[in-house]
Amino acid sequence: MGNKEYSTSTTHTTVDHHYYRTDMEDTESTTSNSNNESLFHPHTLTALALLLGWLFYAAVRTNYYENTETSVKLGISAAMGCFIFIGMLQFRDGPFIRPSIPFWRAVLSLSVLYQMLLVFLLFLNKDEARRFMVYFDPELGVQLPERSYADQCDLSIETFKNQVDIFVLAHVLGWYGKAIILRDYWLCWILSVTFEFCEYSLEHQLNNFAECWWDHWILDVLVCNWGGIYLGMKTCQYFEMKQYSWSGFRQIKSLRGKAKRAVQQFTPHDWTRFEWRTLSNPKNYFGVIGLMIVALQCELNCFYLKYLLWVPPEHPLNTYRLILMFLCALPAARDLYQYLMESGDTKLGAHAWLLICNIMTETIICLKFSENEFLVPAPMYVKVAWSTVAIIVLVAFPLWRFVIRPPTPPIQLSEDKLE
Repeated sequence: MGNKEYSTSTTHTTVDHHYYRTDMEDTESTTSNSNNESLFHPHTLTALALLLGWLFYAAVRTNYYENTETSVKLGISAAMGCFIFIGMLQFRDGPFIRPSIPFWRAVLSLSVLYQMLLVFLLFLNKDEARRFMVYFDPELGVQLPERSYADQCDLSIETFKNQVDIFVLAHVLGWYGKAIILRDYWLCWILSVTFEFCEYSLEHQLNNFAECWWDHWILDVLVCNWGGIYLGMKTCQYFEMKQYSWSGFRQIKSLRGKAKRAVQQFTPHDWTRFEWRTLSNPKNYFGVIGLMIVALQCELNCFYLKYLLWVPPEHPLNTYRLILMFLCALPAARDLYQYLMESGDTKLGAHAWLLICNIMTETIICLKFSENEFLVPAPMYVKVAWSTVAIIVLVAFPLWRFVIRPPTPPIQLSEDKLE
């Protein structure tokens, strides 16, 4: 998860020559560079030979399969693997170089594949999409029982124990991951509280959102969310204060030292503290507001996709999606931060662009499949409340902050005055 800033021209040079070593690694010692050069060199011709050899072997072996369904599943899996392999070699570099540049290219490849799957689902109707999920698991395709967490709301030890399940740990891990991604206490807290209001507003659609008041504000916000945010920000502070010194494997003599260096390969190359400066200018303000909207939409999509496609909450598919979202969001947040903070960066990074596309395509699918599902209209107070929030956040406050009372730029003293 290490990151380094580098210019757009350098990135294009890296892509054009298929060469992994860029000026991102200039901070490492010259000796370490020379020792690790063979590790980072792509060997694209060797990789091409291996890919063609594997395809030849697969072509010969598939003659023995007589089951069409098996052949189709193997063919789709092999096509996905081939695409990821090509992406690891040919896709452009992202903002991170640890544990390796090809790893983050593979993550970008998975994001592309996920987008293709979403587009495919978008052209199915709701019943066809539910039947399609059976190809992932024959036990899917069955309507889910509805569960409400607001049946017994008296605050007692017994009812508290009944509400505690495996998803409490999921809450903590989820907010730990969000803190690692966003690296900002205030942003995480605003998202945490806002999502609880989203649950209040949408409980007329999903019974899963109906919770007791203490479940919302004590168990969720003050225990699970706060615990995850606290641990995540402590991790960020550790990486921020850590002294980074990279040595080549050949420089290390002991076996224990080599093992420790191998483990360090999976830690950040360095660490950038995110200071979003939301109120400094309109670009940063609306960029952070957009970030929060997309983050909240990603959370809501998880619940709606489970409900509409009949995927049980404990099913591994939900876990796989969350892991993919986490891996994609790590470089995506860094892309967005660089886009907002650096005035010369006029193009949003590929990871951020594609993740936004993934999440909003999920939202479109949810909107399409929601037809005739949620017959109870939203209460009037919910509509009024969110309309008021939208007017204040998107119109009134930015007008006051950036037009009526714009922030005063800091005074820069000349060298003569300083003397």
